Amino acid sequence: MNRLLANRGLLQIFCSLLLVIMIMSASSYVVYKKSISGIYDKVTQNNRLVVKNIIQAFDSGFTTVNNLIFTIHGLPFDPVKSGDGGRMDMAQVYNLQDNLASLISSVDYIEDVIVFYDNQDLAITANGTSDMKLLFQNKYRHDTYNASYWRSFSKSKRPFTVFPAADYMMQTEGSKPQSRQLIAVMDGNKYKLSDKNVIILINAEKLLQHVNMSSMIPGSSMIVLDGDRKIVLSTEKNWDLVEVLNDVYFNQSQEDSLTRGDFEYHVYQSDYNDFIYIDKMPYQFQNIDTVASGSRFIMVIAIVSAVLLSGLLSVYLYLPVKGILQLFGEGRVKGNDFRKIHSGIVKVQRENETLKQRMERAEVDMCRNAFLQVLEKRERSSDIEREVLKYEPYFFRDRCFVMASLDIRLSKKGDRSHASIEPRHIIDVLRKGLGSMAGTGYTAVFHKREMSFLVLLGIPEGGDRQTVMSYWAALIQEASQDVLSGYALRSYVSKFYEAHVPNLHSAYQDIMNGMLYRSVQDEAQSVIDIEAVQYVGDVYFPLEKMDHLARCLTAGLTGESIQIAKDIIQENARRNIHHYHLAHVVKSMFLYLIKPARATAEGDQELMQLESRFIQRVEQAYDHGEMTEALLEVVERVAGSRGGEPKSKLNPAFISQYIELHYMNNLYLDHMAEVLDTSPKYFSNYFKKTFGINYVEYLNKVRLAHAREFLKNSDYNISEIGEKTGYMNASTFTTTFKKYYGISPSEYRKMAGEG
Repeated sequence: MNRLLANRGLLQIFCSLLLVIMIMSASSYVVYKKSISGIYDKVTQNNRLVVKNIIQAFDSGFTTVNNLIFTIHGLPFDPVKSGDGGRMDMAQVYNLQDNLASLISSVDYIEDVIVFYDNQDLAITANGTSDMKLLFQNKYRHDTYNASYWRSFSKSKRPFTVFPAADYMMQTEGSKPQSRQLIAVMDGNKYKLSDKNVIILINAEKLLQHVNMSSMIPGSSMIVLDGDRKIVLSTEKNWDLVEVLNDVYFNQSQEDSLTRGDFEYHVYQSDYNDFIYIDKMPYQFQNIDTVASGSRFIMVIAIVSAVLLSGLLSVYLYLPVKGILQLFGEGRVKGNDFRKIHSGIVKVQRENETLKQRMERAEVDMCRNAFLQVLEKRERSSDIEREVLKYEPYFFRDRCFVMASLDIRLSKKGDRSHASIEPRHIIDVLRKGLGSMAGTGYTAVFHKREMSFLVLLGIPEGGDRQTVMSYWAALIQEASQDVLSGYALRSYVSKFYEAHVPNLHSAYQDIMNGMLYRSVQDEAQSVIDIEAVQYVGDVYFPLEKMDHLARCLTAGLTGESIQIAKDIIQENARRNIHHYHLAHVVKSMFLYLIKPARATAEGDQELMQLESRFIQRVEQAYDHGEMTEALLEVVERVAGSRGGEPKSKLNPAFISQYIELHYMNNLYLDHMAEVLDTSPKYFSNYFKKTFGINYVEYLNKVRLAHAREFLKNSDYNISEIGEKTGYMNASTFTTTFKKYYGISPSEYRKMAGEG
């Protein structure tokens, strides 16, 4: 025992194999237990569904027969002539016979329909007419159900009656007598619908085919009882129903089950006619005990054999383990053999990996430093030149190259709670992707700073720049959806250069220029081609709107101020100006925004901090949307700083807001003085002192600013625009417009249309 414990490796191998045997044995036993019983349960469940479908088919068939009887009673033909000695009108008889044939033609399990009248010997069927006595003596002969029985039964008070299936001897002209099992159905006469007596003969064999009796489980059978528990139809002879029916108590679902002997009886009661359907099926497969005993014996033999084989296999597998332990010098040390092997291998691998990583890291850092020195300076010292030439094979291995930058930042939709990705991990991702990227030659990846990287993409013989760019764009797109999902990626690709060290600086300058000259619409692109960047000088900076923006802020119209700022930025975005041009526009708008702010000592300090944060956000903006956010934040801050203005009407904010909202009305001095609860003279002096301009000139500037918008953006004529902006006639409007702008309204509209 001690020796066995000393060889823990051998014991571990044996226990591992034994565990596999136990798992396989347990799974085999579970499969064995559930296989037969599970199959039987499933078959039983399916058989119940089949039986319910069969019962529905029976109900449907009896419904069809019942409806057929009502239809026959409703036929308008009455062959018996009243007042003519009881004679029958044969024309009516033949019409009735034709209708009977038509009615049963679509029901394949109905053998025939017999219609007869009291005190009449003639029987009318779907196939013709016959004497009642001859019909049941020759064609449908039965010892009990003869013509006398049917006449006697028809005169008694009766409900709708279904007779048990019986064997009738059937014979037609030119054929031999043959036995056929038929079910007779006779109409009820408690509520007499007509003088007709109707008997419908159902072919039992075809009825069973109609309800699909063959779909039941093999070995099962069914019996059909009427509401008085009399047998109507049975698929098995010699059924003992006494004990079954005595033990049946129908619940609300009108179903019951019980077991007698080797069979299960499932009893169902129809909702339609209270018929009882009994399904008899075997509750267990035959010879199941023999099969179970044989299966258990096979399982025991297999387990014993597997245990013995595991012992021999354990000894064989342990021999190489002993040899490995001796190589590590731990052959005589007690303990877990496999753990000792693992620890020895891990130790050697760790030492080798550490040494390898140190050497690679040092080499990569030296190469990166040499690369960055080339980018910063076109002219280099001899020492730097020699250092760069040393690593030139790491830069180029193809005749031509392009340089690509990659800037990574967390997107607006990204999860800011997860840890940031290390630059080393990004480099590994890029190298792996570039290694599998087709269409490119040798590639090199360098970490520039933070999450900014530079990549040299070699162009192989026969390759071209456009192919390399397309594969690079595909790689960026794949990375943004996979390993770098949640991050925004942007890359700039330089022009095509020959593989010489001095060209690295030129390629880098291309990338820096691309960052400045990228257009607003290029912001949506992940990869920007430097060669595709074109100069756009169509900057939109409307001075009248800037004045209007300052007035809106002064009037406290924050919403309109925000909309003006958005419109100016969106118009520049539509014109697709350069990124740095848009930055200048936004910075210039900032100067207009701070005009309405209060010039206090504390306010100046706050404005300096606000401007510093604003300039930083604009210069670091990833797209024009971030510039818009920075500008709108300034608008809200400036508007909020004016929240402390006095609530009196006689203040600049209220006056400018009132003029802005009512400039189209007759805003005389008297009217304004009345609105502000003061005198016209005092208001005029107050306005001039507060706004630095007299009231009339200020009102004209506001009106003409709106007039210019109408001239540029509407189809109103000059007279209509004058009225909409508060001028009584077109002449006054034209004179005032020309006084302030030096041209007439018509000329201004023409110039605006040409621009």
